[in-house]
Amino acid sequence: MIEMTDVSKVYKNGVTAIDSLTVKIDQGEFVYIVGPSGAGKSTFIKMLYREEKPTQGKIVVGKFDLMKIKEREVPLLRRYVGVVFQDFKLLPKLTVYENIAYAMEVVEKTPEQIEKRVFEVLNLVNLKHKARMFPNELSGGEQQRIAIARAIVNMPGILIADEPTGNLDPDTSLEIMNILEEINSQGTTILMATHNSQIVNDIKHRVLAVENGRIVRDQLEGDYGYEA
Repeated sequence: MIEMTDVSKVYKNGVTAIDSLTVKIDQGEFVYIVGPSGAGKSTFIKMLYREEKPTQGKIVVGKFDLMKIKEREVPLLRRYVGVVFQDFKLLPKLTVYENIAYAMEVVEKTPEQIEKRVFEVLNLVNLKHKARMFPNELSGGEQQRIAIARAIVNMPGILIADEPTGNLDPDTSLEIMNILEEINSQGTTILMATHNSQIVNDIKHRVLAVENGRIVRDQLEGDYGYEA
């Protein structure tokens, strides 16, 4: 569950990125975040995993009150909130297996637990056969699938996907969406920031449209609503 109440974010240069925003997202929802460049989408999602701190308001993510959370608790929050980035952020000197395993090693899982879970998520993204390869040996779509596997390996309650199809062709984008749909069907809440109008229009979910730091449209089974 995500609840933001009267949240604002003003940067030191005086720019207001988020302006008195209030929204609630229930566990298990799949929500698109859309809007023009500079609308505040990135700040909106960065606040959910404490990459940015709000200037005012209240943010609750699962059991975490982000206005009261201590710095030592932030790693716990980030186990609960998985993040997938447009540029993958894979570690180039580690194999596919090692990239995913690393996310479990930092939370001190046993080698047996790690091996079992890593191959579970590799199966989910259909890349078990690439476990010993390095990121530069993979296509962009394969790298994104590995990034998703890494983000969900610790079974987060929420998965944030920031433009996960931004650098991918339509067929590969559809593969990524199928994986996200499967993850969502297992109970994980998904927030996906995107400019991909075709995906939003074809694969219907709740749409939050952000403009000038405010939610201007909150629509179940919504459309993209902007010029492609």
